[in-house]
Amino acid sequence: MGNHSRSVMHVVGRSVPRRDGLDKVTGAAKYVDDLNFPGMIYGRTVRSTIPCGRVASVCHNFDHAGFTIVDHRDIPGRNLVALIVEDQPCLVERDVRHFAEPIVLLAHADREILQAAEVAIEYEPADPVLDPLLSPTTFKAIAINKGDIDAGFARADVIVEGEYRVGHQEHAYIEPNGVIAVPENGGVTLYGSLQCPYYVQKALHVVLALPAEKLRVVQAETGGGFGGKEEYPSIIAAHACLLALKSGRPVKIVYDRAEDMVATTKRHPAIVRYKSGVMKDGRLTAIDVDVVLDAGAYVTLSPVVLSRGVIHASGPYRCDNVRVNGRIVMTNTPPNGAFRGFGAPQTQFAAEVQMERIAETLGLDPVKLREVNALRAGDTTATGQVLGKDTSALAVLREAVKRTDFKRRRRELGGTNRGLGLALFFHGAGFTGAGEVRLASKASLELTERGARVLVASAEIGQGARTVHAQIVADTLGLPYDAVEVARADTAHVPDSGPTVASRTSMVVGGLLQRCAEEMKEKLGHLTPLEYLRRHGPLVVTRQYEAPSAAAFDEETYRGDAYGTYAWACDVAEVEFDPVTYEIRPVHFTAVQEIGRALNPTLLAGQIEGGSAQGMGYALLEEVVMRDGRMANAQLTNYMVPTTIDTPRIDVVIVENPYRHGPFGAKGVGELPFDGAPPAIANAVRHLGFDVRSLPLTPERIMDASATDRADTEWHGRLARAKRGH
Repeated sequence: MGNHSRSVMHVVGRSVPRRDGLDKVTGAAKYVDDLNFPGMIYGRTVRSTIPCGRVASVCHNFDHAGFTIVDHRDIPGRNLVALIVEDQPCLVERDVRHFAEPIVLLAHADREILQAAEVAIEYEPADPVLDPLLSPTTFKAIAINKGDIDAGFARADVIVEGEYRVGHQEHAYIEPNGVIAVPENGGVTLYGSLQCPYYVQKALHVVLALPAEKLRVVQAETGGGFGGKEEYPSIIAAHACLLALKSGRPVKIVYDRAEDMVATTKRHPAIVRYKSGVMKDGRLTAIDVDVVLDAGAYVTLSPVVLSRGVIHASGPYRCDNVRVNGRIVMTNTPPNGAFRGFGAPQTQFAAEVQMERIAETLGLDPVKLREVNALRAGDTTATGQVLGKDTSALAVLREAVKRTDFKRRRRELGGTNRGLGLALFFHGAGFTGAGEVRLASKASLELTERGARVLVASAEIGQGARTVHAQIVADTLGLPYDAVEVARADTAHVPDSGPTVASRTSMVVGGLLQRCAEEMKEKLGHLTPLEYLRRHGPLVVTRQYEAPSAAAFDEETYRGDAYGTYAWACDVAEVEFDPVTYEIRPVHFTAVQEIGRALNPTLLAGQIEGGSAQGMGYALLEEVVMRDGRMANAQLTNYMVPTTIDTPRIDVVIVENPYRHGPFGAKGVGELPFDGAPPAIANAVRHLGFDVRSLPLTPERIMDASATDRADTEWHGRLARAKRGH
């Protein structure tokens, strides 16, 4: 291999073709609903039609011939969706805590007969809790304290306060949730559209009371996730397995869009109250934040979402005195869960609109305000983490301002129907604190005759994981890119490399693979892979995660190193206001993002463009209408997501500042791009003169803001303020 490696072209840093691209564009890729098994039948979930109460009776008003019927009494293990807290049943026994909660499962070979089966359920309804501020139940509370908050406010020349609200957001992945459970070998094999195969296996172990070796979970080709297929697949998988084991036949359950939207998890709504103390020159002296997240009916992953939210709540700014109090509360709505950004978008929206309001209050240039306060190497975050040389807040801010000629353009737009705004933000990469150590992820590399095969459970959900992992291994081994294969995420054949979440797949799992490849390269010595196999037999190298430094984080006090590193970014949005319809339309968008090292620039740009577009939807279009605890607009015809018509060309600017512990210097990038678009757009709308502090920025909210200030005179006032600059 030594002589061969010298002729190999490096692929890290190059936009090589993605591994799954050809199969997806030609239709050869097989998604769950493309898969069929002999004797397969179809499953259906009968759900609650009230948000809160008790089941009084269940009556099956159909001919049972050919049907398999499952309720909570058929669960051989524990009636539990295994996650952080043991509070969510797999099937309702008596108490109903949200609309669309699963009660009964049916299966039949004929889909029409299955859908026609009537199950009548009588309830004893109770009064639901739908306002998170009135909830008597707090699932988790977190407090961050740095410095002396009272002394900080005492030093301030000005105090600015504000409340910011954001609602639910639907994942709107291309492919709804779907699984097939196949009974075999005394256990079951589960094929699913999912992000985290080992999460599902662990959940099935609890419900089915079968050992892990009898529970095989295989990720089918997956049409997007965004967090929506992190914890929810454990529920649909358990349902399909219960039907399959009772019927003895393969069972397919694929939700239609309406069922998926009404029953599955969404982004947590949030109410964020902000109080900032500042000197006249713009220096922050105190930041006090109160965060309330609406968890819905069960805990799910909400404590972790809250954790990310509070850690990022003070924004990428230096301040000696910070207090953040966060809590997550129960309401009688379907549970909320993982979603790209994981709590950070909610709080960073508030933080960045708050910064804009501080600039307005002080009469300061918003760029100058951010320059004064942006975190630098050697500064400490809200948790007291000392930042390293890979801190790039100032670099991305200055590049974004320069790239967009921000100050001149903002002056030019004064008095027009266009506004310009920016947002500076950051995102911690990988699991929080000691999370990666506790996870103890493993990755393996298997030698093949031509090169190597990657063995990880990290799911390809559209982000390009297979491609980037192959690039890392190829360059580390000194082999051609096409000599590296990537195995499917199948718990029978790959180790648990952890969930595909938290911006960790390239940085953490890719780092493990790099170390596997380094060890394999050393074992190979001067031999080619084929020569090694003939001489020594099979070779599999496995490495387990080890903390790269003495980083420490106290989860009780929330002090210390919350993340190994952070990625940094600054977005600039130019928007156009329609004075007739009150619609806001983004017309230019610039995303400057520092992500350590670009392993595959095209895939990276795709992540940034996709995340930014998703953030624009959150900012302007996507509004989940909850009525009596039920999503009232559960169709893509009335829940609006941005299309290419709604999304301007996105100017992606990649800044590199390598992280010494990331593979080839890479940091995590999956979630960062989402965080910036909502506040950048909201700040552009502020530049137009509209004070709107709730998302989405619908025409109705813009109109309300306008009406508050009396429409005609207010419009001229807006123009005058805009003309004054800033």
